[in-house]
Amino acid sequence: MVRAEGLVKTHHGEGAPVTAVRGVDLTVERGEFVAVTGPSGAGKSTLLHLLGGLQKPDSGRIWFDGACLDPYGEARWAVLRRRRIGIVFQFFNLVSNLTVADNVELPALLAGRGPKRARADRAELLAELGLTGKERSMPGELSGGEQQRVALARALVNQPDLLLADEPAGSLDSRGTREVLRLLSRFHARGQTIVLVTHDARMASAADRVISFFDGRIADDAALEPGAPGAAARPGRRGGGVAGVLELRD
Repeated sequence: MVRAEGLVKTHHGEGAPVTAVRGVDLTVERGEFVAVTGPSGAGKSTLLHLLGGLQKPDSGRIWFDGACLDPYGEARWAVLRRRRIGIVFQFFNLVSNLTVADNVELPALLAGRGPKRARADRAELLAELGLTGKERSMPGELSGGEQQRVALARALVNQPDLLLADEPAGSLDSRGTREVLRLLSRFHARGQTIVLVTHDARMASAADRVISFFDGRIADDAALEPGAPGAAARPGRRGGGVAGVLELRD
């Protein structure tokens, strides 16, 4: 589904330049659930943003479903995200002056779906995510867990080939974290390809495969052992274990 070769990204701010991603090679197969873990500042969110076209690499190449994305400018990346890549962020990024229904329907309308189909898809997703009756609510009237479920519905409304999740439970309490983990596992069981950035071992344990990211590089890439939490849905491709994941607890 996704292949990256030699990705490099340096951030230029007020201080000295910081190289967040250093020559990363990565392949994500269709239907995989890949967790990218590591300490704060390791570069894992930057890697996710490169895969979703939210940032442009300084060098390196990205392929999506066999197509090289080198020629893509911002407009073509925007179309790709609307139709085939869903993104969930830590702080929800909902449109504060739109209702829950409008937040979820908007990506479908932008992708070219008719209003009737967009409403039907929105209603189905909100019902599945336990948000029936919240359609007319504004984001500020919801709990953090509810807002993140709305953000997940928005990311999934166009049935994307790839779901990118950047610390989706990072601002939630334990209950909200469990809800997000359960929902990601449910959609993965149906074949959804997911790349998740997290520092939470509970979240990472739901994946098929865990990539440890440190100082802009992949330090380890291992499949979860069969029988480990979250590993039963799909067998891993390589030997490995959860021991390294469990050491990442804060």
